[in-house]
Amino acid sequence: MDIRQLQYLVALAREKHFTRAANACNVTQPTLSGRIRQLELELGVPIVERGQRYQGLTQEGERVLKWAQLILNNWASMHQELAHLATSDFGLTGRLALGAIPSALPMIPYLTHSVRKLHPHIDFTVMSLSSEEILRGLDDYSLDAGISYLDNEPINGLLATPLYRERYCLFVPHGHPYAKHKSVTWREAAQLPLGLPTPNMQNRRIIDHAFRVANCRPDPALETNSVINLYSNVTLMGLPSIMPEYIVEIFGTDAGLHALPLKDPDVAPSVGLITPDREPVAPLVRAFRDAAAAFSATGVTKDMPQKSAIT
Repeated sequence: MDIRQLQYLVALAREKHFTRAANACNVTQPTLSGRIRQLELELGVPIVERGQRYQGLTQEGERVLKWAQLILNNWASMHQELAHLATSDFGLTGRLALGAIPSALPMIPYLTHSVRKLHPHIDFTVMSLSSEEILRGLDDYSLDAGISYLDNEPINGLLATPLYRERYCLFVPHGHPYAKHKSVTWREAAQLPLGLPTPNMQNRRIIDHAFRVANCRPDPALETNSVINLYSNVTLMGLPSIMPEYIVEIFGTDAGLHALPLKDPDVAPSVGLITPDREPVAPLVRAFRDAAAAFSATGVTKDMPQKSAIT
């Protein structure tokens, strides 16, 4: 058994196609198939369901896959740590895969900037994912860390570092009947044609719960999994939308836009960094955890550009 065999198996499970997996590994399809057959012989169990096309892994193959993912993760972490020891004056090097709920995406640069101040050679792959997709990515090692809600749905078996609390505002265009209000209730917001996150997003479930507590139900005119799209629909289409209050800080002043805090009930779910509870910790993950802990301690707006609030 060698590392390449495990890499080929993980690629096959990811691509679900022998030729695509071979291309991803820069080998021929017969080479990939042959090395996986060797792995089956060495372990004495069938790994791949046999057929004309890829039909999935056997029960034994699923267990081998989990071990392969763990071994490859530790193998990569070992190389990161050894590289850091050899070049400690230059900081850590490598790429960290991060999944974030869409509403948290505007906050990610503040974390990555904190990491790169200490380790300028760390690169990032950031993906917009639902909370369920983040949990799956952490479980199958396709993600190193995630930014998600901490107290709304279970995150068992993970280490959590709180970052900030997400509070919501109703964003309306200039001239809207609510534009001069200082705040608005969830019940009042439910009477409007709204732009809302899609139902598969956890912040939509949080928003829906707030409406239920207020004993009302909205009829959304637009559903999207993009905060940018919600913002654009307020500014360009005049569609009232519910978004996190920090959108004010991220996008700055817009005289044609008004952000009204939502109340009755008050809603403030905790958002934070989640990482697998594994030892040893990969150096890149440890660096990101440290940045998250410092970020949490100083508060969400300390390093933000100072911009006037949307009125």
